[in-house]
Amino acid sequence: MSHSHKSRAAPRASQAQLSGKLAHVRNIGIAAHVDAGKTTLTERILFYAGASHKIGEVHDGAAHMDWMAEEQQHGITITAAVTRAPWRDHLLQVVDTPGHVDFTIEVERSMRVLDGVILVLDGVRGVEPQTETVWRQRCRFGLPVLFFVNKMDRPGADFLQVLAHIREQLQVEPVAVTVPLADPALERSGLSPTPAEQDAVVDLVHKTLLRFGGEQGEQVSAEPCPESLWTPLAPLRESLLLAAAEFDEALADRVLGGDEPEPAALLAALRTGTLAGRLFPCFGGSALRNLGVQPIMDAAVDLLPAPLDRPPARARLPDDGVEEVVLGGKGPLVALVFKVQMWDGRRHCFTRLYRNRLLPGDKVSFITGDGRVVTEQVARIFDIDAGHKTRLDQAEPGQIVLLAGLRHASTGDTLCAPEHLLSLERIDLRQPVLSLAIEPAAGTDEERLLEALDKLQQEDPTLQVAEDPETGQRLLRGMGELHLQIVIERLEREFHQQVRSGRPAVALRETITAAAAAEALFSRPPTPDGKQPAATAWARVRVSPQTRGSGNHVDCVPAVRPEGVELTPEQVSCLREGLHLGLSAGPQHGAALEDVAVALEAVELFGAASTAESLSAVAARALAKALADAQPAVLRPVMAVEILVPEDNLGTVLGDLQQRRGEIQSTNIRDGNASIRGEVGLQALLGYTTDLRSLTQGRGQFTMQFRRFDLTGE
Repeated sequence: MSHSHKSRAAPRASQAQLSGKLAHVRNIGIAAHVDAGKTTLTERILFYAGASHKIGEVHDGAAHMDWMAEEQQHGITITAAVTRAPWRDHLLQVVDTPGHVDFTIEVERSMRVLDGVILVLDGVRGVEPQTETVWRQRCRFGLPVLFFVNKMDRPGADFLQVLAHIREQLQVEPVAVTVPLADPALERSGLSPTPAEQDAVVDLVHKTLLRFGGEQGEQVSAEPCPESLWTPLAPLRESLLLAAAEFDEALADRVLGGDEPEPAALLAALRTGTLAGRLFPCFGGSALRNLGVQPIMDAAVDLLPAPLDRPPARARLPDDGVEEVVLGGKGPLVALVFKVQMWDGRRHCFTRLYRNRLLPGDKVSFITGDGRVVTEQVARIFDIDAGHKTRLDQAEPGQIVLLAGLRHASTGDTLCAPEHLLSLERIDLRQPVLSLAIEPAAGTDEERLLEALDKLQQEDPTLQVAEDPETGQRLLRGMGELHLQIVIERLEREFHQQVRSGRPAVALRETITAAAAAEALFSRPPTPDGKQPAATAWARVRVSPQTRGSGNHVDCVPAVRPEGVELTPEQVSCLREGLHLGLSAGPQHGAALEDVAVALEAVELFGAASTAESLSAVAARALAKALADAQPAVLRPVMAVEILVPEDNLGTVLGDLQQRRGEIQSTNIRDGNASIRGEVGLQALLGYTTDLRSLTQGRGQFTMQFRRFDLTGE
């Protein structure tokens, strides 16, 4: 990494020139567990790059990237924010993502369009539950990763222990690149930095000591690392050389021969390994103390991929063929809408361009999730800087921009040229696990409330509004208590809609615990006026339970009567539609069914009377009978939890968890604090934040994430 730092970088006006050079663009995400310091790190990146002229702190509610009122009020990131920062003649397009599990869809859809990730870890806690979730999301898209071990100035921080945690929890080999001398645990290695040196990091690539001076740490100076500091760190340098040598034969020969490689050759090998997803550089520092941030910015340029370094995206054509989309200007337009947001009352689409250019006024087509083809016109294109937007004349490949004028495009839709339809891989959506009954408060217009809820649903695919079939109440469904709380706050602040809400209720699923078969006859006589003809069909369905988490399996190849008659593709489609309809509502609570195998064993046709409607209805009816006879059971959400408490409170908290029927998987005690990992039914965790605070005099905290629906979740 270069150390020719400038205290301030090029002004924002020069970014238009930078954006056209794909080799000089880095699309990176900042991701982590909640409260690891993602937004604090992003604020420093913007300041040191010259994209902002003041560092905003999260704890003051003044962070540039936390621009929503709810983010400032709660001190957390709720929505993924996009910004741009020039650094060393490169353009960093940065996405700051939420760390709270309730908003994990924001991470999922951001990962879908990024080229690399900076994963921030807490120097005391290491790999936390949401870190593992983010890691799985990163693995799904094969994104290269840099680790930033943050908060190294805190008591209990241990850089080498965090590296061991990465090795153990994530099953990869971390490679130290910068080592923070503020690390209280480094004394074990024989390091005893002076007080002046504790505000420095050692760069193992260049064998230099980096100090961060000036009012905000913006002045970086590099000097040869003193021997007293270097000797204890020599093993880490050796590990770095051996890891890099695996990706460069010439470098390997030099390292094995005892020669000192040039930093440029070492960086080139590190880049090769990082892009291959087999090498994971680690940087230490403290964003809040302005320590060690510039080296990770350098690493984003030196080690993370440009858009052209990423493999081509695979797109599906309408005829089920596959096309590889190579990022660049050649070929028909391809762009992906990864997020919808209401901005100043208008609908905007966050979009990543993959191929060709996009101009205001261009017509684009897309295939919706239900298979319809829609054509719309792009009205305006904007550059994005957190909560601010600036109009652009065009968008180019590799850019992340904001599009206005698209009324129907939604998360996961692929914008393409009308004459060349295709679809990139869609974004996985998670099902809500918690619901609230809501109703308009006195004086609130119900139509306007429904309109506001519809807008919020367009923004957030994990938010659902439904009606309880038994009570007729309107239900707001989401990913957790905080998620639903934020939605209600936004209804009041943005849309001036007051609502009353009931107690949270967990979402249910249903399953079966035994095999069963049933048959049904659908018969409807013709109407006297002849407008509706007779409809008749017969079917037999068999159901059997599947292992937990395996999903539903539908087999729709029945024996057909009369003999010799074959089902048409349209009839098969109607029967399959009826079976899927039957799986959407179980016999006990009308909840969707999970882990059920369905086999349509036989069908009898009655000539023209076996209409599409009758086939769909008889399949659903036979399935409903079979499900009712198959010993149905209710599944409730089970959450993976990690609880951090003072060691003195460990016994009390474990006893409380046992009363909640929790399954304890591990406990770990370190530096007077205990961490508990386990699984607990979501129902037992409602309001747990308050209970935990009272058990630990306000010092305990916990995180949870959805694991599965299970019979044991009561």
